[in-house]
Amino acid sequence: MTAASTAATRPLRPHPKEAARLAWVDVAKGLCIILVVMMHSTLGTGEALGGEGFLHDVVEFARPFRIPDFFLLSGLFLGRVIDRDWRLFADRRVVHFAYFYALWVVIQSLFKAGSIVAGADGPADTLAAFGLHLAEALVVPYSTLWFVYLLAVFSVVTKLLHRRVPPVVLLVAAAALQILPTHGLPELLDEFCERYVYFLGGYLFAEWIFRFADRVRERVGLALAGLALWAALEAVFVFTPTGIESMPTLARLPVVSLGLGTVGALAIVAFAALMTRAGGPVTAALRACGERSIVIYLGFFLPMALTRTVIARFNGALPDFALNVGLASLVVTVAAVTVPLAFERLVRGTRFDVLFRRPAAFHIAAAPASPSRLRPGAVAPREA
Repeated sequence: MTAASTAATRPLRPHPKEAARLAWVDVAKGLCIILVVMMHSTLGTGEALGGEGFLHDVVEFARPFRIPDFFLLSGLFLGRVIDRDWRLFADRRVVHFAYFYALWVVIQSLFKAGSIVAGADGPADTLAAFGLHLAEALVVPYSTLWFVYLLAVFSVVTKLLHRRVPPVVLLVAAAALQILPTHGLPELLDEFCERYVYFLGGYLFAEWIFRFADRVRERVGLALAGLALWAALEAVFVFTPTGIESMPTLARLPVVSLGLGTVGALAIVAFAALMTRAGGPVTAALRACGERSIVIYLGFFLPMALTRTVIARFNGALPDFALNVGLASLVVTVAAVTVPLAFERLVRGTRFDVLFRRPAAFHIAAAPASPSRLRPGAVAPREA
């Protein structure tokens, strides 16, 4: 391996104070979580109202990079804990995610209990059906919570392999898994194969990615030109049909998908770096969403469903005042993002705080000393 490639794959282990100053990470996470919520809100609203709107095009445009960038950002700080003992590592990267996953599987399942136990005959069968559902969720990621589940899996796999397999070999293998057709595999394996390369890339190339963000802020004109070119090419690949049912656009083709995911993730890094340089209320709002991305991710499903249901009924009852699909999708997205943030702020410091903060009883290693690192934004935890 050359010196250049060795430097490029050297994981970053930033000092906590240095990491706290990297505002662009939170801005990028904020943009990604909004795009994720927008996707669920828009597709569900379009189905409920029987049509499509302008946000459907935005959702489709973001498809190649939306989730890859989230996983890339989640891998950036893995280097700070990967060489720690297994107890501390498990506390930060396994128990952390397992706590929120288990808690919110139960919460989401209670709200969807009617469909889960449909057909059950009597209380005993109802409890058995619900218990079987929870047991299945231990091995099959449930609903929107699959992302939290996979973060723990990715972290453990990377720790097990990072000293046993050369970085280049590991990266090539992960890329091959993403390219190979895996849709027939169980859901967990399918998602692992499709997403792991981005998480691994965030870990291996963390130092390079931080340098890239610094250079973007130094060369604004060049960065803006690059983003414009990327957006144009992204649109071409995303909206050009192939005539292949399983891969309807150029962006879905093998290899092309990996390339667009990687370049798109870096484009979001560049965009976030420019936003932090410019400042302003939009940047502040994105950063606030990124700092509490796990709050939004865990809590968006209920306000999204309720707002969508109200709009669907309102549109049917008062057609003269009906919202079009695009505007309705936007309203649902805004509600799904802002309501969890408002609720978290309301319960902060109360007994309901455990919905978004892991209590001390669920730590297996000493909790971080700095309260700033206990904030509920740790979809990609930064505790060292």
